[in-house]
Amino acid sequence: MSSLVFAVNGQRFELSNVDPSTTLLEFLRSQTPFKSVKLSCGEGGCGACVVLLSKYDPLLDQVEDFTVSSCLTLLCSVNGCSITTAEGVGNSKDGFHPIQERFAGFHASQCGFCTPGMCVSFFSALVNADKTNGPEPRPGFSKLTVSEAEKAIAGNLCRCTGYRPIVDACKSFATDVDMEDLGLNSFWKKGESDEVKLSRLPSYNHCNASSKFPEFLKNEIKAGGDLFSEGHGWYSPTSIEQLQSLLEMDDDNNGTTMNIVVGNTGTGYYKELQCNERYIDLKYIPEVSIIRKDQTGIEIGASVTISRAIKALREENEYEFRQGKMVFKRIADHMEKIATAFIRNSGSIGGNLIMAQRKQFPSDIATILLSVGTLVNIMTGQKIEKLTLEELLEMPPLHSKSVLLSIKIPCWESRNKDISSENDTKLLFETYRASPRPLGNALPYLNAAFLAEISLCNNSTGVMLKYCQLAFGAYGTKHSIKARKVEEFLTGKVLSVGVLYDAIKLLGTIITHDDGISSPAYRSSLAVGFLFEFLSPLIDTPAEISGGWLNGYDNGQFDEIKLPTLMSSAKQVIQSSKEYHPVGEPIPKTGAAIQASGEAVYVDDIPSPTNCLHGAFIYSTEPLARVKGIKFNPGWSPDGVAALITVKDIPGENVGLATIFGNEPLYADEVAQCAGDRIAFVVADTQKHADLAANLAVIDYDKENLEPPILSVEEAVERCSFFEVPSFLCPEQVGDFSKGMAEADHQILSAKLKLGSQYYFYMETQTALAVPDEDNCIVVYTSNQSPEFTHDTIAKCLGIPGHNVRVIMRRVGGGFGGKAIKSIPVATACALATYKLQRPVRIYMNRKTDMIMAGGRHPMKITYSVGFKSNGKITALKLDILIDAGIYPDVSLVMPEHIVGTLKKYDWGALSFDIKVCKTNLPSRSAMRAPGEVQASFITEAIIEHVASTLSIDVDSVRNINLHTYNSLDFFYKNNAGEPLEYTLPSIWDKLATSSSFYRRTEMIKEFNRSNKWRKRGISRVPTVHEVILRPTPGKVCILRDGSIVVEVGGVELGQGLWTKVKQMTAYGLSLTQCGGTDELLEKVRVIQADTLSLIQGGMTAGSTTSESSCEAVRLCCNVLVERLTALKERLLKQMGSIEWETLIMQAYMNSVNLSASSLFIPGISSRAYLNYGAAVSEVEINLLTGGTTILQTDLIYDCGQSLNPAVDLGQVIA
Repeated sequence: MSSLVFAVNGQRFELSNVDPSTTLLEFLRSQTPFKSVKLSCGEGGCGACVVLLSKYDPLLDQVEDFTVSSCLTLLCSVNGCSITTAEGVGNSKDGFHPIQERFAGFHASQCGFCTPGMCVSFFSALVNADKTNGPEPRPGFSKLTVSEAEKAIAGNLCRCTGYRPIVDACKSFATDVDMEDLGLNSFWKKGESDEVKLSRLPSYNHCNASSKFPEFLKNEIKAGGDLFSEGHGWYSPTSIEQLQSLLEMDDDNNGTTMNIVVGNTGTGYYKELQCNERYIDLKYIPEVSIIRKDQTGIEIGASVTISRAIKALREENEYEFRQGKMVFKRIADHMEKIATAFIRNSGSIGGNLIMAQRKQFPSDIATILLSVGTLVNIMTGQKIEKLTLEELLEMPPLHSKSVLLSIKIPCWESRNKDISSENDTKLLFETYRASPRPLGNALPYLNAAFLAEISLCNNSTGVMLKYCQLAFGAYGTKHSIKARKVEEFLTGKVLSVGVLYDAIKLLGTIITHDDGISSPAYRSSLAVGFLFEFLSPLIDTPAEISGGWLNGYDNGQFDEIKLPTLMSSAKQVIQSSKEYHPVGEPIPKTGAAIQASGEAVYVDDIPSPTNCLHGAFIYSTEPLARVKGIKFNPGWSPDGVAALITVKDIPGENVGLATIFGNEPLYADEVAQCAGDRIAFVVADTQKHADLAANLAVIDYDKENLEPPILSVEEAVERCSFFEVPSFLCPEQVGDFSKGMAEADHQILSAKLKLGSQYYFYMETQTALAVPDEDNCIVVYTSNQSPEFTHDTIAKCLGIPGHNVRVIMRRVGGGFGGKAIKSIPVATACALATYKLQRPVRIYMNRKTDMIMAGGRHPMKITYSVGFKSNGKITALKLDILIDAGIYPDVSLVMPEHIVGTLKKYDWGALSFDIKVCKTNLPSRSAMRAPGEVQASFITEAIIEHVASTLSIDVDSVRNINLHTYNSLDFFYKNNAGEPLEYTLPSIWDKLATSSSFYRRTEMIKEFNRSNKWRKRGISRVPTVHEVILRPTPGKVCILRDGSIVVEVGGVELGQGLWTKVKQMTAYGLSLTQCGGTDELLEKVRVIQADTLSLIQGGMTAGSTTSESSCEAVRLCCNVLVERLTALKERLLKQMGSIEWETLIMQAYMNSVNLSASSLFIPGISSRAYLNYGAAVSEVEINLLTGGTTILQTDLIYDCGQSLNPAVDLGQVIA
C-alpha cells in the first residue's frame, strides 16, 4: 500500500508519506476545514474530539458505524474508512440536523466547546438504533428509549450546563419519552398538547438515519497493506507468520521498537515522550480477531474491541448453559461500565490486559476475567504458550516481542450435574467497582469479582460455600489478584456471621497497598464492603435456594453493576415578561446551532497564518531553585525547533501579568519560585514538536544557599510569609465577639477545617495566536476573560505603546475564572515570541501543562470558635482563616472580602475574623467560579452542622433560627441590604419547604433509614446570599445603512449568553423609535468580538455582573441613537404617515445623522452593590459499604429579579 485512502464528510482523501504517529485529530484540524473535533483532555476521556467512523464489509454488504476518539485514533488505521464529523452531521450551509437544532432549542449549549462531540455521539446512537430489530417508533421519534438516549452521551463531558438541557434534547428523540418530562425549550409553551409540541420540534425521520458511506470508497476497500514514509513504517500483517517475521525484524531497526496497536487507546493513559516510528496493526490477523464459542466457553481474539466482546458475550448460542450464560452476561454488564463508548469501540481486550500485565494498569477486565479462570494464548517468537490469566499477571512484564493472541473464558456451570438436585446447588457470580462516576471515563478506586458455588446444608439450616474464586484489583498493588487464603478459608464452610467476620479479617491481611497510593483506607474498606455485599445475603436464608440468587436482586443482595442507572427528570418554573420585549424572553442562545455543528470559531480554529510557529512552556519542576541553564536530552535533536525564548529576550518589563496588587514575571529570572513557574518558551514548526521539545528539556538547577520552599500555610505562618491586603479590601468585623460568647449557653472552641484546591477543567485549554503587523504592531487572538488587562501586559512586556497592541477575543471554550488572569501570561508569551521572531506564533497548551500551571481554587485552613444558645441560636463566631495564595498575588487579595461577604449570610450575633493571605512556593491561585464564596459556604454550613450535632437537634432548625431578620441583615451588610421588601430570603425559605415537600420527605427519610441497614438517606435545606458588585462597563452600537445593527461590549462571551442578552437589549432599546418593523429588530443585531483598539475599558468578565452591566451600557447607547433619530422620524411621519425601520435609517444616512453611539455605564453609589437570595433542598443517598453517593432530588429557588433571559439564566443557575 503506497497511500492511505479514506473519506471525511464524503470528501475523498488520499495521502502518502504519512508519519504513522499522526492522529486523526491532528490531520483533521491541520489539513481539513473541519475544526469541530476539539482537543481537550487528549486522553479519550471527554468526548470533545469524537467522530463517527464507518467501515464497509464487502462480504456482507454492510456498514458498521461507531464513534472513536480522534485524539487517540491513528490516521493510518482509518484506511478505507469514512469519517463523519459534526459538520458532516449538519451545518449552516446544507442545513442543520434535528440533533443540532434541538440542542439549540433546548438551551443545551453554553460555551459550545463540547457540543459537536455530543452531537456526533448522539448521531451515532440514532444511526445504530435504526439498524436494530426494535419496534417501529412513533412518527417523529427514533427507536431509542429514554434510557438509551441518556446513555448515548455518557462519555461526553460538559463543564457548563449541568447536563439537564443536553439530556432533554436527547430524550426528545426517544420513542417512549413523555413530552411533559422535557424541560424548558424554545419550541413550545407550557400547557400545549403533545401533538402541538411534536409538530413544533425540528422534524426527524428515523428512516433517514444513516451515515451514508461513500460509494467511491466501497471500490477501494483493501484488507491489510503496509504504508511507508521516510524513517517510518505502518505494517498490517494478515497472518501470524507475517507478524512473527515483523517481530524478528525488530532487532534490525536501529533500536526502534515495533509498536503493536489496535485502537491506540492506551496512549491516552500512558503518554510516551517520543513518538514511535514503526507500528504493527493487528486487526487484519484472523487469529487475533476471532470470536468463537463452543461448549467449553468463548474464545476472544486479542484485537477484538471491548464493544465487540460485550456484544459477543450477550449473544445467544447453542452451547451455553443457563448459569454459564449468566456469567457471560455479567461480564458484559461490567465491561459496559468501563471507559466510554468511543474508547470501548476502538480499545481491545488484549490491549487492556497487556497494559495490566506490563504497566500495572488498574484494569477492570483483568479482575473480572481472573475471577472466572480465563486462559490466555501468548506467542513469543515461534512458540505459542497457553497460560492462565493469573499466571500471566504474575509474570515479569512481557518482552516487546511477546504477543497476546487470544483469551478463553470458560463456560461455568455448577459442578453438581444431578438434574434432580438443581434446587440444591447454585452458581453465583457478581462483579463490583467503585469509581468517581458510575458511567464515563473514570478509573476505579477498587474493583472485584466473585464466583461461588453454594448448596443447602443437609439439615437445611444454612448455606455451604462449596467453591469460590475471589478477585480484587485497582487497590494499589501491581496487578489484580485472587484472594486465595480467603478462598481456601471459605471453601466448605457453612456461612455465618462469625465465618464472614473471620473472612473479612483475613482479607485485611491480603489487601495491602504500595506506598503513595491515594485513599488506602477507603480502598481497604471497599474490599471489605464488596465481600460483605456478596456473602451477607447468604447468611440465615430461607430453606430453599431461589433461582433469583443468580441475578442478585432477591434476599437483599444488592448489585451495583446490574442496577439500572436512574433516569433523570427535571421541572423548571420561570417568569418572563413582555413589558420590555424581547428583553426578558427565553430565546435561544446566539450561535448555539453553529456551536452544535462545529462551525463556531474558537482561537485554535483560526487558520494558521503563513509561516506560523507553535510554542510550549518549559516550566520548573522544583518549588524553589536557581536555573543555571536549559538543554535537551543528549543524543536527541529536537525536530522543527526554531527558538528558545527566555527572560533575556524581553525588550520591556519582565511581566506576564500586571494587576493593581503587583506584577507576576513572565519568566523566572535566575530563580524559579515554584514548581510550574515559567522558565522558557520553546518555539517549533508544529504543536507536537513544541510539546515534545518542552518535555525533553533538561533544566540545570542549583539550590545552594536557598531557604527551604514554603509548601503549606502552616510553614507560611512559621516564617511570616504573607501578602498584605490593602485597607480598602479589608472587610469589617461585625458586633462584639466577647459579649456574644459571654451570652452563649454552649461553646465550641478551636475547631478546625481544611479545604483543598480544585482545577478549572475548562474544555478548551489555554490558547493564543499572535500575528505581527505593520509599523511595529502586533495582533493577539486569545481565549480570555480580560482582554484589556492582556493588552496592557503585552504592551509593558514588549516595551511598546498601547496603540501598537491589538487584542481580539471572540469566544471562550469555558472560563470559570481560569481565563480571567491565568490566560494573560499565555497570550503575552506568544506575543513576545512573535515580536522577537517576526513570525506568527500560536499555542494550544496540553492538558498536563495547563493543570500544572493553572493554580486553581484557593486551599484554606480554618480554625473557628462559636458560642450558641441551647435552642441553636448562635451568638458569636470567630474564624482564623489561612488562605494559600501561592507565590504571586494574582487576585488573591480580594479573597477576604469575598469570603466574609458569604459568611455573613447567617445572623451569627457577632462575627470576628483574622484572615491571612499566605505566600507559598506553589503556583499562584486565581479566581475560580464563585471565588471565596464556595469555601465560605462550606465553612458556614459545617459550623451549623457542628452546632446541631453538639446539641443533638435537627440541623434545619439551627439554620432556620439563624436566618437573618431584616434588621440583622442590615446590621451585617450595612448599605448593601436594600429595602425591607427586597429581602426575599424568608419567603423563599418557606416557599421552598412547601414546594419540595421538605417536612414530609424528612419523615419519610427517617423511616427509610430505620428500615435500611447499609443504605442511608439525608435531606438538607440551605440558603444562599450573594453580594453583587457592579463594575463600569462600556458599550457601542452602530446602525448600518441597511438597518442592520452592530454592537460591541466590554464583556466577552464565555457561554453565559452575554451576546444573547445584549442583542435583546439592543432590539428593545432601538424599538423605542416606534417604527414599523421594529418587532423584528432582534434578527438584525450582531454582537461582534471584543477588540481592545475598537472599544476600550472593557475590564474583566467575571462576578456574574458583566451581562447586566453590558446591557445597561447598550441601553444607554440606544437612548442616544433614539434621541438622534426622533426629530427625523417625526418629520418623516408628517410627510408619509408611517415609517419603516429601514426607511428611517436610510433617510438618516442621507441626512448625515450620527448612527454610532458609545457609552460607559458607571454604577451609582446606591446601585453599585446589592444582595441576591436563593435556597436549595437536596436529598442524597449513601451506600455505607462502598461510600457511593446518589443525589436523588434537588429543589432550588433563586430570586434573580427580572431576568434578562430566563432560559440563559436558568442554565447558569443549574450549572
